[in-house]
Formats: sequence, C-alpha cells, structure tokens
Amino acid sequence: MFKPALLTLLLAMGPVMSRAQDAPLLGFPVDCVLGDTCYIQQFMDRDPGPGARDFTCGPLSYDGHSGTDIALPTLRAMEAGVNVLAAAPGRVRGVRDGMADQLYSEATREAVGGRDCGNGVAIDHGNGWETQYCHLALGSVAVRPGDMVETGDVLGRIGLSGRTQFPHLHLSLRHNGEEIDPFGPGDDAACALAPAGDAALWSDPVPYVPGGLLALGFADHMPDFDSVKAGTAETAIARTSDVIVIHALVWGVRAGDVLSMQMTGPGDIVVSQEIGLDRTQAQAFRAIGKRRPNGGWPAGQYQGRVLLMRGNDVLGSAQIAAEVP
Repeated sequence: MFKPALLTLLLAMGPVMSRAQDAPLLGFPVDCVLGDTCYIQQFMDRDPGPGARDFTCGPLSYDGHSGTDIALPTLRAMEAGVNVLAAAPGRVRGVRDGMADQLYSEATREAVGGRDCGNGVAIDHGNGWETQYCHLALGSVAVRPGDMVETGDVLGRIGLSGRTQFPHLHLSLRHNGEEIDPFGPGDDAACALAPAGDAALWSDPVPYVPGGLLALGFADHMPDFDSVKAGTAETAIARTSDVIVIHALVWGVRAGDVLSMQMTGPGDIVVSQEIGLDRTQAQAFRAIGKRRPNGGWPAGQYQGRVLLMRGNDVLGSAQIAAEVP
C-alpha cells in the first residue's frame, strides 16, 4: 500500500510525465553554432516568486521570463543574416511581419504598441503543443498561416523587432496555453544540468553554457558599449595612433568573475590587467590600453589575449592579432 507522501508525489508527477510523453522533440531553432556564432543568454524563469533562476538554479534568466533567448554576439552578425528554423513539424497558426528592427526604448514603446513579440511565427504541433518564434527581422517571415512545416524549415531571420534590446530569437513552448521549459518540463527547477526523471525536450542535447566571451577587438580609441555591442568598435591601428586598446564583450557574468586581459607587442610592450567583475549582468564590456610612446608605436604584430574566469574554471578565452605597418 502506498504511503500518503508517496501517493501525493506520484499524483503530482502524473500530469508532468504525461505532458512530457506527448511533447514534440525539438530541433535547435537557429541556424548557428552554439557557443561560437550564437549563445543562450536567458532561459525560462523557474522561480515561482519575485526572484529569477534558470533550470539549473543559475542566474541566466530574469523575473517572469517565459522562454529561451538564443542571441547573436553583435548587431553586425544579425545584419549578415541568421535563419530561424522550425523546431518541430506542424501547421503555421499565425504570423506577423512589418515591424521595424530597432532597439526598444521609451521612444519606441508607442510604436511597438504591446506587440512585444515583434515579427513572429506560431506553429501548432498537435495535442495542445505550440511553439512561438519572436523578434524576427522585418520582411524575413517566410511562411503563411496554414502552411505545413517540417523540423528545420526556414521561418525567417533573427532580428530586432518588438520589445528587445539585443538581436535574438525568443522561443516559447506551450502546452494547452501553459509555458513549458524545454530544458526541464517539470514543475520545479531541478538545480542540475541533467535533471533526474525530468528529461529535456530537445532531440539532441543542448549544452548549458553559464557564460563566455562574445567579442574581442583592437581599437585606436576607447570605444563605448553601444559600438562594442554593434560590432563596429574595432578599428585599424597605426604608428601614430594616440592609444592602442583591446576591448572584450562578455556575457553571463556573475559577481566575483575575473576578466584577465593582456596586450603585447614589439619592443617589449606589455599591458596586463586582472579585472574583477562585481555585478551579475547579462552582458559586460571591459577594455585596457596604452598611450603612444615617444617616437610612435613600433611596427610589427600586436596581440590581445582574454580569459573569463569563474573561480578555477575558464568560461571563455580568445586571442586576436593586428599589424602596425
């Protein structure tokens, strides 16, 4: 005979197990290489209260976030064109196109008019399951209501429409109108990378990456955050440049992380700094540099190296080189 506590647990698990059993298995919905040309900036919020946590109980979410944000490193990457793909077979239930690609702000709030998803596509997969794809690029939506799609079919391109301040796809998964986390469809976050008894709904495993490096570049001035995020901060350096700067854009930052930055060049030019990051942030930008020495910069190759560290773990690393003729 079941004990009351065990019976209660089994009854609670029943709807979750049934819900997961008839769920569509999802293909990755963006034509990119995760951890290289794209990254997951925010997961679904699994905290039932006013706080926020992702399915591992990590900080990659915000209060009330209802989906998965698959982001591009810069606006320049968006402009190059990155396709959004159907995550599972189904029938297109609805589409929207015609909204401008622009950073959301108080100035654009009226134009968005509550259409936070921006240009998007909704697909019915049967048995009460639906996926929605938001923030597609203006004019890129490639399907119409009633179209049948297969996994991997192109729906549009990642854009900047609706309520967003960075180029990304917001993917929502719903069952009978309820938001479901494809990384762990149970009722509570399991605080584990592979929740026991609560299988993720991806056809192939999608790794959890807690943070990393998005961009690294040289410049002949101290760039601002907007130009770094846009991918337009990098400039050529010359013997007459007033300064030489290396700048790094990182994501998934937690308070206590350390960004190790170093620039080397001919003539024993070395600039090195360990930068402690004191706030948990979705993105952060840091730079180091040096003023022009007397006589100008020596000709030759200059190198920049960056490590993002969390304790003893390396979350991201990169190096870059530039020539001074």
